[in-house]
Amino acid sequence: MAEAIAILALLFVAFVALGVYVTVKVVKAAKRGVDRTITQARRTVEDTTLRAKSYGPGGVTAELAQLRLSLRTSMRATQDALEAGVAEDASLKESLELFRRLSAHGHELDEDLKRLERDPDRAGVAAQLGELRERTERITHSAESLRWAARDRARKFADDDLASLSAQIDVEAGALRHWAGREQDDLSWPEAAAGQASEQVWPAADAEAQPGTGAPESGGGASDADAPKAITAQDPRQQTFYSWQKSTRPETTN
Repeated sequence: MAEAIAILALLFVAFVALGVYVTVKVVKAAKRGVDRTITQARRTVEDTTLRAKSYGPGGVTAELAQLRLSLRTSMRATQDALEAGVAEDASLKESLELFRRLSAHGHELDEDLKRLERDPDRAGVAAQLGELRERTERITHSAESLRWAARDRARKFADDDLASLSAQIDVEAGALRHWAGREQDDLSWPEAAAGQASEQVWPAADAEAQPGTGAPESGGGASDADAPKAITAQDPRQQTFYSWQKSTRPETTN
């Protein structure tokens, strides 16, 4: 009895531990989902604000907004392209690691641009625009190089796979149309047979086709047995008559 109680207690503890573990995992997943939603919403609001500032009247604020928007758009597109491609091409892991190192510089530049947006010294900020524009172009150019290289690599693999697939389909299509060659052979066979039959001449037919050609004359050394014999008429009295034959009428003499 004590052993049964101990087993039930262990099962109860195991179920409780499993329930706690599942609850923690669900809470963490929900927290990550909420954080992701909040981050996406904050990003959307910031992008909309930057786009509105960049469309405003020209000035330091509009220039900074354009730089931030260009930087964020390029870095986000490259990150999405590399993360989507690394699942199918493991060689992009190194490219993704390089992008993470580049992202550190991108985040640093974005923080500098954000801080300068709130700086009241517009003259000092305007003096730094050239250097900020150059940093932004260098980072976005590196990000675009990684992104386009990854896309070209994926497109090259897709073209090679399509070429191989097309070749296999052509071979399979030819195999499925195997009856075309047989039908052509069947159609050409009677004509070829007729041509061969027309070229073949039998000795008897040759003899009939040339009536003017007689038997060769016998020379001095040829025997009489080789000469053709005359055809003699049969004696009417020795012929056998049948019941269905008509009797020959005797010739009348005048």
